[in-house]
Order: sequence, then structure tokens, then C-alpha cells
Amino acid sequence: MWKAVGMFTPGALDQVRDQLLAIGYTLDGVERRLGPQALAGLARNSSVAASEALGDADDPQACAIRLWLLQQPVAVRGLGGLPIEALVEAGLLAGTDELRAAVELKPYGSETRSGWLCSDQTPLDGRVGRPRPDFVLGASPASTTLAQLVPRQSVDSALDLGTGCGIQTLHLADHCGSVVATDLNPRALDLARITLGLSGVEADLRLGSLYQPVAGEGFDLVVTNPPYVMSPPGGELIYREGGFEADGLMREVVGSVPLNPGGTLVVLGNWAETADRPWQERVAEWLPPGCDALALQREALDPYEYIEIWLADAGLLGTPAYLPEYRRWLRYFEASRITGVGMGWIFVRRTGSVSPDIRLEEWPHSVAQPVGDAIAAHFEAIDPATWPDVRLLAAAWRCSPAVAQETIGRPGADDPEHIALRQSSGLCRAVAVDTALAAVVGACDGDLPLGVLLAATASVLEVDPDALTADVLRRLRPLIADGFLIPEPDCSQPGRVAGTPDRFS
Repeated sequence: MWKAVGMFTPGALDQVRDQLLAIGYTLDGVERRLGPQALAGLARNSSVAASEALGDADDPQACAIRLWLLQQPVAVRGLGGLPIEALVEAGLLAGTDELRAAVELKPYGSETRSGWLCSDQTPLDGRVGRPRPDFVLGASPASTTLAQLVPRQSVDSALDLGTGCGIQTLHLADHCGSVVATDLNPRALDLARITLGLSGVEADLRLGSLYQPVAGEGFDLVVTNPPYVMSPPGGELIYREGGFEADGLMREVVGSVPLNPGGTLVVLGNWAETADRPWQERVAEWLPPGCDALALQREALDPYEYIEIWLADAGLLGTPAYLPEYRRWLRYFEASRITGVGMGWIFVRRTGSVSPDIRLEEWPHSVAQPVGDAIAAHFEAIDPATWPDVRLLAAAWRCSPAVAQETIGRPGADDPEHIALRQSSGLCRAVAVDTALAAVVGACDGDLPLGVLLAATASVLEVDPDALTADVLRRLRPLIADGFLIPEPDCSQPGRVAGTPDRFS
């Protein structure tokens, strides 16, 4: 029988934190104790390398690692000054003389703080079991990816929608004045409260579905990895199944987001692909009015791949229920006309624009995490990419320091056969260019207006300056939109460049 996680008495949680610090059960302490091979093993849900690294050690740090990371029993006397009675009473430990962990208490660090995540235990060493309906995930590939998608600019207010164990709130607290964290699962809020309390983070925790707990409020930043799994009716796992038809939950999350002016939504999720319409059309319909948006499909799965992933996640692999449930999912997909599933990221910024910039791309290529700052730069670049020609020419531009030029050609040849500009950070976009465009981009160091650089380039290449200007301006706008070129801060006002033809205005 599962035991509920209870509240700590006043001061008990502080005592737990102080003792965890005292015995070195911290992110840095565990990393030093176990080493890279054991840590890599734990990332694969294998405890063998970590057990070997600890050997027969029975000091308090080793016992804490065995207890909460390796899911091994330990003697009460091995845990130093930890308040055992309070931990048992709160439901984090079970036993008397020999203790077992009832949850996973994992050291974790954000950009500015060290803390702990309190969640349900991840099955180790090939063990398979069906998770409890109110199971609370700890750190996962999805949650760590989401944390790296979030722009890190300081904002006044943030919403962690579907907080789970509280991992996103730990990161949001680094750069947000206040954080509201919601969840439909009461157990998730109980564990998140422990996560945040141990980690010294304050947040407003609220129970409820989607945006109901924050009705009438607005936020500068909304972050979510919602329970987006498209399963047949009757799914009972709260952390992954929202009870909506197909991708209806994602539609609601995106379309009803309560953003303040200038606010940003960051979503990691999935959407249905159907035979009659491109996914881009369906996702575009979700977007709220007056919002710029960027949607990136990172991966596309056929129904069989998708179903197999989530049946294994539910602990059904190798059980008598596996094949009947597989067929039930297939019939559901057929009835819903789902031919595939797109996995990816959606970013929305409320600008109030009557002609919002909307980009929906398939982007399976490698990226350089974290990409949050690149996403913020994408939205900031929308305006300068649409400046009139005369303003582009009057502005001074800088080539991003993350841009490198690649050339391919025959050995000894005078000119390269192929020139490309490639970003080494963010989305790692690349674009093919010719000699003229590469020369102009390379000369953009923030000192001279673009019009002057174009005139000089035309002179060096001995080409018509008007023709070169018209050609390069057309191809520069996508480079600006994608962050290859950045305007200098003092070029926000329109101007004129001597010798610039009026027809480019």
C-alpha cells in the first residue's frame, strides 16, 4: 500500500537540509564521490558502477547515496544526524532499524543554487513495474531539455504549469521575481514543496488543471512540459495523460496561455500528424492572436514507435496486457485519423502585432544547448529584419561571434566552390552564401553603416553598386532574422546614408 507524503513539522525541513549539507550529500559532493562512470551509469538507470565506487563504505555520505540514489537499505546508525523520525513521519523513509527510501531525493543544481529534487523512484537495473497513478517524475530528458529552452532574462512573474517535482521552478527562481507552480496531482505538489523547501526556493503552489488555478492573472513567462501523451480514454497516469482527445491538451495550453504584453510561452510537447493537413496548419490554428511564434518539430514518429514508447513507460512491456493495449491504442489512432506524431518545441511571445511573425519548421538537426537565449534573440530579431531598406543601410551591424565561415574547394583553386556561414550556438543554423554576401557579413563589425560597406564591397568586386545593394539586401533579411547579424544599439532610429538610392527605401 502506498503511503502518502506528509508535511514536515516546523524546523524539521531546515534540519534535514543542514544535515544533508553536513554529510556532503550535495551535487558536488556526490559527483566527487562517485566519479564520471558511475554518474553516467545512474543516467542510464544502472546502479552497478555507483555501487562499485562506494565499495564497503558506510559513512553517512555513502549511506545517503545508497539510500536515495541506489535504492538500497541502510542501517539507521549510518545516516549521521539526519532526523530519521521526521523523515519517516513525512513518508520519505520507511522502516525502523533498517531503512528504505520511499522516494528519490537527488542532489540537483540550477545555474545559481545547489539543492535537491524530491520525486518518486526511477526503476533501476532493468526492474520493471507499473507506476502508481499519481507517480511524480524526477529529472528526465524532457525536463532537463525544457530547462534549457527557457530564455534567462529577468522577469517579474512566471508560471510553472504542471510543476511535477518542482524542477522548473528551481530554475525559474534564478531569474524570476515570483513563481506560481501548479499541478493537477496533489502528490506532485507535496513533493515539490519538499524540493523547494530543501533548496531554499519560495513559490506559490496551487492545485488545479491547466490555467484554472491562475484564472484572471497574467505572466511574463509560462513554462510547461504538459501531460501531452495522446492515449486512448481511460489513461490513469496523471504525469503524462491529460484526458483530452488527441492533441487537444496542447491546443489548450498554447491557445489559452495567460501572457502579459511581451510575455513568452515555452512548451515541450507533441502534436498529431494527419493525412489531410500538414502539421504546420494545425499548430498555427492553436496560436493566440497578437503573438509571434516559433514551432520546431524535432522528431516525427510513426504510430507504432509512439505507442511502443509509452506502453514501455507504463511498465506494460512483457506483461499479458501489452498486446491488447497495443491494439487498443492502434484503433484509437485510426479512429482519430492520426498517421504520425510530431515531437518538438513551441515558443510564443505576445507582441500585440496585427501581422505576427509565425515560423513553423521541421528542425531535426543538432542544436547547442542551452538554446533559451537564442530563442529570445529570435524574437528580438523579428523587428529589425523587417526594417525598410533605408533603415537597414543606415544601421551598423555586427556579425554574431557564434558565426563561422566554412569554405570548400579544390586544393590550390583561386576561389572556393562553396561558402557557408554556420552558427556554433543556439539552433546552429547554416546558410550558403556567395563571395559578395560573405564579404559584407564579414565586414560587419559594428563600426560602419551597411550602406558604406556595400559601396566598398562593390568597388572591390568591380560590380554595379545599385545591383549589389538590391541583391544583398534581399538576402540579408533572413540572416538578420536568424541571428547571424545583430544591429548596434544606437541604430534604432531611421537615418540616411549618403549615396543611398531612394528606391531602396
